[in-house]
Amino acid sequence: MQNALKDELHNILSGKSKVSYGATIQTIAGYLDDGEKAGADTEIEKHFKRKETERLENYIDNHNLWVRDIDFSQYVSEGAEQKVYLRDNESVVKLNDGIYYKSWKEYFHNLILHNFFFPDTAYELLGFAKDEEVLFAVVQQKYVSITSVTDLSKVKEFLLENGFENNRNNDYINREIGVILEDLHDENVLTQDDMLYFIDTVFYLTEDFWKE
Repeated sequence: MQNALKDELHNILSGKSKVSYGATIQTIAGYLDDGEKAGADTEIEKHFKRKETERLENYIDNHNLWVRDIDFSQYVSEGAEQKVYLRDNESVVKLNDGIYYKSWKEYFHNLILHNFFFPDTAYELLGFAKDEEVLFAVVQQKYVSITSVTDLSKVKEFLLENGFENNRNNDYINREIGVILEDLHDENVLTQDDMLYFIDTVFYLTEDFWKE
């Protein structure tokens, strides 16, 4: 069963299979996949991401993907990696600079994985924006109204049932398929009417994921 899931994820990340709001994200990830690969050294990684960002901005220019109508007066909150704005009563807009990832491609893989595992809070990539020379992906997501504080033991139970074991704090791993899921504290997993909604997830793929 886990091998079938792993194969399905490979197909989705490669663009062979569909996922909620995935078409644009998959296309851009595939475009970036044609470039050079990130190295292990920190300075090499920084150089790689700068060059990758340049390629991405060229793609954005050529495909008219700049978002210019963000209502900054609707500011809600921000964290280390993103700023959140209310779009309407049903959705929020998030500006994410991909700081948690060594490449933009890894960030887009994160979006695809989120949309696969948590389609009820799927990210829709609206385009991109720049602020003080920093590039942000602009995504839209369902607005979740909180009705109670999230019980993290229920998060742990839910993820365990789906193959993810708690390996430290609020981080999880599915060792069989090689997928890491981090930062699932009670501000990133919300509860509405006794249902869990995963709104901010951080997915990583291990080397085992890419092994045949």
